[in-house]
Amino acid sequence: MPVYVDNVLIPSKGTLWCHMVADSLDELHSFAKRLGLKRDWFQHAATYPHYDVTNSMREKALRMGATEGNRVTIIECARQLKAELIRERQTPGGRQLCLFDQQ
Repeated sequence: MPVYVDNVLIPSKGTLWCHMVADSLDELHSFAKRLGLKRDWFQHAATYPHYDVTNSMREKALRMGATEGNRVTIIECARQLKAELIRERQTPGGRQLCLFDQQ
């Protein structure tokens, strides 16, 4: 499954930042780990689940096999990841937990 990085280049903290998403949470976390990102850096409570990566980390991700994602691809993956997070956070009784709840 592919991992995607955008090229939005958002300035913050003296550097440029992008977003990294994937088709599944497992793939995203696995790739992020290989890239050297900490799981704590995963933006699970953001508008859409993703990792923020610096522009230099984006370039490294591309060298490792990530694909440059266009706006449509990034948004579609983000929707899939958010739906997956919601499914993961459902309890056996069917009550949905808040995305901020930690299990």
